[in-house]
Amino acid sequence: MTDSVYHPATRELAQRRKELAPEIHETFERFSHAVFAEGALPEKTKQLIAVAVAHVTQCPYCIAGHTQLARRKGASPEEVMEAVWVAAEMRAGGAFAHSTLALHTMQEMEDDADGPSPGRRPPGRDAGS
Repeated sequence: MTDSVYHPATRELAQRRKELAPEIHETFERFSHAVFAEGALPEKTKQLIAVAVAHVTQCPYCIAGHTQLARRKGASPEEVMEAVWVAAEMRAGGAFAHSTLALHTMQEMEDDADGPSPGRRPPGRDAGS
């Protein structure tokens, strides 16, 4: 399968985006440059963070762009892949950590099966239901 769900980013599309909202576009460009400039964190580290975040947000344009920028800033292929694995763990870790919501809901259901407590709503019910 060679067709992509995502259209290629082109200079023409970038120019059109800029034409439609020039002030906002320029403000975003300045913001982006400021964020990725050398600071308390080196540029390479910032780009590795961006690679990881791009994988969590699942933006193919960001994944490709920040992977290229990370490599240009000196990140090794191993560092890029490790950043991807950090993203994978954080995404999986979020699901793991949020299991407490399911466990809490099941406990409430078990408690409700034993008899309702005064003033307590069944799980998933709003006060107005």
